[in-house]
Amino acid sequence: MTYAPFFVHGANRSTRWLITCDHATNIVPPDLGGSLGLPDADMSRHIAFDPGAAGVSLALADALGGTAILSNYSRLVIDPNRGEDDPTLLMQLYDGSVIPGNRNADAAEKARRLQAYHRPYHDALAALAARRDDTVIVAIHSFTRQLKARPSRPWHVGILHAYDRRLSDPLIAALEAEPDLVVGRNEPYPGHLPGDAIDRHALHHGRLNTLIELRNDLIATEATQAGWGARLAPMLQAALAQVTD
Repeated sequence: MTYAPFFVHGANRSTRWLITCDHATNIVPPDLGGSLGLPDADMSRHIAFDPGAAGVSLALADALGGTAILSNYSRLVIDPNRGEDDPTLLMQLYDGSVIPGNRNADAAEKARRLQAYHRPYHDALAALAARRDDTVIVAIHSFTRQLKARPSRPWHVGILHAYDRRLSDPLIAALEAEPDLVVGRNEPYPGHLPGDAIDRHALHHGRLNTLIELRNDLIATEATQAGWGARLAPMLQAALAQVTD
């Protein structure tokens, strides 16, 4: 099968929902030798991708009748949720692990990876978002319960937003009404940076948007991923119904 830097699920669906998964896989493309020199244990960690996020994205798209676009390369190859001039676009050290395959990546190699992986993903995302004037973008990510030498994170789910809170506010309220959830606003970190995927494809176009961070131990199986997709869909639909402008 020919390698592609992204894939689209439900491309022919016509609803306004567009689900994005920037960190869907830990794949290192064939032209990089399929490896960045890290052991499998590191490549299966959050440093390489967002575990569980792809399954949630697909389940959520199906539950909403929407389209999903998912990256098909590790964030360590080049991070699709960073602007092209972001200093963390191509990481050489992440959460205590040195990335051997990036140690000697110079400006020319960075430019090559942008052209080969990053730009095709964003071009496809832009085209999908532009199909309708009322597109709603929901970005799905996951986070690890604890970074090395850092405190444990108490949240089950975080909703990240920048200045456009129209969809995020009612979604947070719906999640906070669930007695079994600890919900964070812009936790476990403020997730929006100039040039990132939401900034580029939602904020700059005035599109409704939200970014959902799920703790990755809660979405470790196909069943829990499907469960979260089914759980989030009606909350998002109800939140959208409350948006007045």
